[in-house]
Amino acid sequence: MAKSKVLVVGATGYIGKRIVKASIDQGHITYVLQRPETGLDIDKLQLLLSFKKQGARLVEGSFSDQQSLVEAVKKVDVVICTMSGVHFKSHNILMQLKLVDAIKEAGNVKRFLPSEFGMDPARMEHALAPGRETFDQKMIVRKAIEDAKIPFTYVSASCFAGYFVGNLSQLETLTPPKDKVCLYGDGNVKAVYMDEDDIATYTIKAIDDPRALNKTLYLRPPENTLSQRQLVEIWEKLSGKKLEKIIISGEDFLASMKDKDYAAKAGMGHFYHICYEGSLTNFEIGEDGEEASNLYPEVKYTRMDEYLNIFV
Repeated sequence: MAKSKVLVVGATGYIGKRIVKASIDQGHITYVLQRPETGLDIDKLQLLLSFKKQGARLVEGSFSDQQSLVEAVKKVDVVICTMSGVHFKSHNILMQLKLVDAIKEAGNVKRFLPSEFGMDPARMEHALAPGRETFDQKMIVRKAIEDAKIPFTYVSASCFAGYFVGNLSQLETLTPPKDKVCLYGDGNVKAVYMDEDDIATYTIKAIDDPRALNKTLYLRPPENTLSQRQLVEIWEKLSGKKLEKIIISGEDFLASMKDKDYAAKAGMGHFYHICYEGSLTNFEIGEDGEEASNLYPEVKYTRMDEYLNIFV
């Protein structure tokens, strides 16, 4: 079967640039949406040009010009959107509704992967405000996709290692603590930690796979399903240094959010659901989902001792 042609929207972002590379590496003809809104952002332009050097094709399109989006979509079989959905950067989730309209009008797309890549929003109706806004908006996009009968795959990619692993899940830093580490609750709640390049690899694997059609693809490889305490122990073994453990109760964590700004409250709310409630692991995957490492056992995903070793 011929490999699908892919359009990546949001290609210069944190996950987007990895999706582009994985798509090219796996042999897909890969288009990248080049938006005029880039303006004088030289870093984004140079990233776009680097994609072109790797073999991607740039196609112009703007969210303020619907017809340009339709023309871009008509060139491909699969559309992957990776526009930012975190409050401390930009929060553009509902902009995807214009993309949904363009895909519906074009009528040729075999699979749409909207900007998800985190916790499954269908399981987060109880989420704390203001972070709940992210999940609510993702569900609005999902409803639009399904109402338009657009074939889809939703990717639940768990914890990005760059934000959760190098820092042993400490807030306000991205590197390992030197002397002491905060443990959330008893530190034994399981989460799932993913190298971002592996997220991209699994995502591209799924786009032509009928087993992932109209389903949620959960990235929950068993060896990366770890508690925070286990993560700390891995680091202590690698570094040869024991850290002082400071226990943060759920009540104290929630109380510490009160004086934070909007973006910080949103992020900390998500953190609470992952670290205290176990929202990535406290359910069985049902018939409407698949687990990526089961579908693609050939992927040699990065284990967290490998990931942490660069910090030693």
